[in-house]
Amino acid sequence: MNNKRDCYEILGVSSDASDQEIKSAYRKLALKYHPDKNPDDKGAEEKFKEAAEAYSILSDAEKRSRYDRYGYNGIQGGFSGFDPSTFSDFGDILGEFFSFGDIFGGRRRRGGPERGSDLRYDLKISFKEAAFGLTTKIKIPRQDTCSDCEGRGAPKGKEPLKCSACGGSGQQRYQQGFFSVSRTCQQCSGSGQIITEPCETCRGRGRILKEKTLEVRIPAGVDNGSRLRIQSEGEAGLHNGPSGDLYVVIYVEEHPFFQRQGNSIYCHIPLGVTQAVLGAEITVPTLEEDEKLRIPEGTQSGTVFRLRGKGIVSLGERSRGDLFVTVNVVIPTKLTKEQRQIYESLDKISKNEEHPEQQGEKNIFDKVKDIFS
Repeated sequence: MNNKRDCYEILGVSSDASDQEIKSAYRKLALKYHPDKNPDDKGAEEKFKEAAEAYSILSDAEKRSRYDRYGYNGIQGGFSGFDPSTFSDFGDILGEFFSFGDIFGGRRRRGGPERGSDLRYDLKISFKEAAFGLTTKIKIPRQDTCSDCEGRGAPKGKEPLKCSACGGSGQQRYQQGFFSVSRTCQQCSGSGQIITEPCETCRGRGRILKEKTLEVRIPAGVDNGSRLRIQSEGEAGLHNGPSGDLYVVIYVEEHPFFQRQGNSIYCHIPLGVTQAVLGAEITVPTLEEDEKLRIPEGTQSGTVFRLRGKGIVSLGERSRGDLFVTVNVVIPTKLTKEQRQIYESLDKISKNEEHPEQQGEKNIFDKVKDIFS
């Protein structure tokens, strides 16, 4: 009589569970009871084996059908027929925790050239520099290939030896229960080679810390948070591997007068009461030269004027955004005696506007002009 627990019970799923539910249940148990996560725990190892056997049966449509009809008796050879390739889908999951993901897929990691790390450089520029672009120089501290040993870690004429522990693969295989687990070789740290006479400059590492000055062109129109990628200017790779990339992240300083929205810029200009009432020509600052702006008579506070083509250059294009100028009429808080008399006269005129028969032929703007003339 077979005393094994039911496969569905082991995985904690119902007998009509979908393939995805079975896979998900096994994944949770595999991560929980894996021997690497529970060293010297025989109970955990047995539960891991039990879950693996149950999954190997239920994940195979034919085996599951026979199991559903005849139980374990329908599976010839019991667990002896287990195929490790069944678990290839979990290489990316288990490999994150136990460093043997490549074994499930039938691949082995080998020591050799490795790509260097990407680097990040935060560059602060002014509002105007972001608008029109600039060319600047930056200094990057990074790991560069040692020129004395050309990245090998050993002096010229002294070749590194193949690691005897891993045979140059950089990985060592261990047997844990029915699993063959691959781990980074402790003797060569995964490089696959042993350097008996290390380079005096880099001490066998093949790289040394250097500071490199780079000339970087920042295109017109970049904004806060823009990221520029400079290929192969990151850190040099191990064992003469390719260099990583450098990412320059842009931070734009705030402008004391302008605000940016996309490729358009905005500003506020104070306007005197008489300028708003009578109209005027005012000077408006832009990112380049000052511009003249005609204010028509009777302009209300909050009116927005548009200066076309005075905004930010569109990134990668020739077109430019616009400058939007909002005028804010400034009301005086303290009046001289003469100013008070003028405003009192204006008040009388505005009251007369309520009685058309008293106006004569002149409108209110003509009367205001007469007062200020």
